[in-house]
Amino acid sequence: MNKFLIVGLGNIGNEYANTRHNIGFDVVEALVTKHKGLFKTERLAEVAEIKFKGKTLICIRPTTYMNLSGRAFKYYLDKEKIELDNTLTVVDDLALPLNKIRLRGSGSDAGHNGLKDIQATLGTDKYPKLRFGIGNNYPKGMQIDFVLGKWTKEELPIVNNKIEKSVEVIEAFVFTGLQRTMNLINNLQFE
Repeated sequence: MNKFLIVGLGNIGNEYANTRHNIGFDVVEALVTKHKGLFKTERLAEVAEIKFKGKTLICIRPTTYMNLSGRAFKYYLDKEKIELDNTLTVVDDLALPLNKIRLRGSGSDAGHNGLKDIQATLGTDKYPKLRFGIGNNYPKGMQIDFVLGKWTKEELPIVNNKIEKSVEVIEAFVFTGLQRTMNLINNLQFE
C-alpha cells in the first residue's frame, strides 16, 4: 500500500507551542514544510497531504487535545483506508534521554495520555511509534511543569538536530519499512 498516516501528538493553543509535550506537532510540521505541504483545519485535526517517492502521506496534528488523540487517529485511519502498519505516531518520551530517539512497531503507552487514548480507541498497542526523548531532568513532583515547559537554550541545538533526523526517520520508515529503519536509528546518540 502506498498510503501512510503520520500522526504528531501535541496540544492545540499558543500556550503549548514549542513545549516538550508538543514535539510530535513540531516534527510533523517540519516534515510537511520540507515537502512543501500546507496544513488545513479539518475534522478533529489539522491535516496536510504530501507526496514522497510515490507514496502519499496523510499528516495530522489532532485538535482534540492530547488525551483524546485516539478519535482523530481512528477517524483518519478509517477515512483514508490506511493499514495500521502504515501509521507512525510521533510522541515525546520522558523515559528516553534527550539525546535519543526510538522507533518501535508496538509497545505500551508508558503513561503517555495521548498514546493511552489511541491504544484504548484501537484496542491494541501494536502500531508504530517514533519516541522523541525529552529526558526527565526535573525535581520530584514537577513532571507536568517539565513536560509542558519550553525547551532551554542549551537543549535547543540537540532538539533541532533531532527534529531534522526524525523527519529523515519518517521518510525512511515510509520508503524502506519499519525493521530496516529501526536498525539504522535506534542506537543513534545526539550531541
